[in-house]
This record gives sequence, structure tokens and C-alpha cells, in this order.
Amino acid sequence: MKKHNFSAGPCILPQSVLLKASEAVMDLDNSGLSLIEISHRSKAFVDIMENARSLVLELLGLEGKGYKALFLQGGASTQFLMVALNLLEKRAAYLNSGTWADKAIKEARIHDDIYEVASSKDANFNYIPKGYEIPEDYDYFHCTSNNTIFGTQMKSFPNSPIPMVCDMSSDIFSRVLDFSQFDLIYAGAQKNMGPAGTTLVVIKEDILGKVTRKIPAMMDYKLHISKGSMYNTPPVFAVYTSMLTLEWLKEKGGIAAIEKENDKKASLMYSEIDLNPLFKGFAAKEDRSTMNATFTLENENLKETFETMLKEAGVNGLNGHRSVGGYRASMYNALPLDSVKVVVEVMSELERKG
Repeated sequence: MKKHNFSAGPCILPQSVLLKASEAVMDLDNSGLSLIEISHRSKAFVDIMENARSLVLELLGLEGKGYKALFLQGGASTQFLMVALNLLEKRAAYLNSGTWADKAIKEARIHDDIYEVASSKDANFNYIPKGYEIPEDYDYFHCTSNNTIFGTQMKSFPNSPIPMVCDMSSDIFSRVLDFSQFDLIYAGAQKNMGPAGTTLVVIKEDILGKVTRKIPAMMDYKLHISKGSMYNTPPVFAVYTSMLTLEWLKEKGGIAAIEKENDKKASLMYSEIDLNPLFKGFAAKEDRSTMNATFTLENENLKETFETMLKEAGVNGLNGHRSVGGYRASMYNALPLDSVKVVVEVMSELERKG
């Protein structure tokens, strides 16, 4: 039985994508060669890379607006440092809304001064800070759109007087936004886009080239842009599978279409959390993430029974992060509504039994 996969990442991918990707590992487009053994300089892979980068800009509505899409390695965590190396000359402003934002701040501080405009660390990051001011004389403002661990999400973004950088690792391609308000977006692939192994960076070219430091080659956005994301050997499988996922999303009607499905899943999940007295949501209601619903079981005596019921129903990956405890339902783009219905039914059945 195929399990209902609520893993926070690496996460669920569309079955059609997994099938095509597995076929390509054996034989790419009847070439007689595996995807993972062809030259990354071959026309076959160059076409894959170009198509993947083109699909990114098309789906985000950034075509012809001065942006470039890159597929790099090192995970989103490498971008914590790479952003600072390429953009930080004097000072930068950061919004601290979760574990990964906190880590981004620590990495950037290795080089220059960082100013936290606001933080929700005081409440274990269960809300998104608001009402803060962004200094006009800083190099850039950095925020995290969705906090996977804590289940919070920025529902709107500030009108930043300086370039805005956003870590969208766990909700990119999940909802309609004006992506042109961001000067740089980065995201690990392993949530809504593909397998672990590649990181997407979407960058407005005109913000580059303004720092005086010498940037190491592997950390230089301008170099990666000039080489079409192939300065070194790219993660071919991760890029190919991401391309397939982007094609799947386009065929479904793009971000606007998937947002409607995501809203249905989140609404069903949070409705049960609020109505069922056995459970309590962790994140502030106005900041609840559409991607990651975090909640706890009020009666720990029912924990074993609940988890046995989940296992029997074929539910996987619902355990919460150790920072929060409890449970976390990660409802990324490829998760079917039916999977959410299964979890909700188990929660309802637990209440009836209790």
C-alpha cells in the first residue's frame, strides 16, 4: 500500500514524476544511456537545464523582468553564506522568525554586522513578527516565507526600501505572490520541487557586483549565471526531477491552480485541529502555514493509541520536530487531499473512542 506521506522533507513528489524519473535513470529518452551517466555538457542535459530554468521564471511570472534562475548545490543552508558574500557590503537587516532564519543570521554574522529587525524567538517562534521597520541605508532585508519546523507563514511581505531576499524553501510554487517584489529568492528543492540535492536561486541581476570583497568562485552568483548553472558538474538527477515537477505543475494550471488545492487541504486540517478537543494548534492562527500544520495531543495517555491508528491507516511522517514536539502535517503541492482526509478521520475516530 502506498503510504500517505506527510514528511517535512525530503517530501512527497507526484507519482507521474517519480515514474518518469525512474525510467530516465535506466534510459533517458531512448538514448540507450542513463540520465545519471550522460555528460552534463551533452545537448540532452543542456536542454534539460535550460528548460528547468525557463520553467521557473515562467511559473513565477518573472520572464523578461531581469531575473536569472540558477540550480546550485549545497542546500539552502549554503545560501545563508552565499547571500552575504554577494550582497553584504556594510550592514544587512534580518527578520528572525524560526530556526532557519536564526541560522541564516549566524552565518551572515561571520563577515559583517547584522541587525535583527524583529524576532519571535521569545515565544518559540509560534508567530510571525509584525510592525517592524527596515532601515533604508542597509544592503538588503532577509526574511523566511515559511517556517517548516514551527508551522508559521508570512501572509504578506513588507514594502522594503532596500533589496528583499527571501528563503522560500518550504513554500515556493505553493501560492500566488508578486514575486517581482523580491530581488533574490532561494529554496532547497526537497519540499515542492524535487529531490534533495539541488537548490534554486532566482536573482535579479542588477543587485550583483556591488560588494568590494573577492568572492570565491563557487560562491559567486555572477559566475554561476555566466556558466548557465554549470560552472561545475550539476546534480543531474535532482535538476531533471525538478524539471519534471515544474512541468507537472504547469500542466495542472500553475501556481494559481495548486494554491486552491493547498487551501482546501489546510482548511480541512486546521478545522479538525480547532474542533477536536483532543488537539491544540501550535502556531498563532493568523500566521498558520498552509504547508506545515503543527499541533499537539492534549492527553499524552492517548499518544500510543493515536500513533497506532495512524500507522494502521498508512500515515507516514507526521511526527513533529523536536523543537516543538507533537505532530506536523506537511501538506506540500503533491500531497493529495485524500491523504489529509485520512489523518482527519483518524483524529475524529480518536475523539469518538476517547
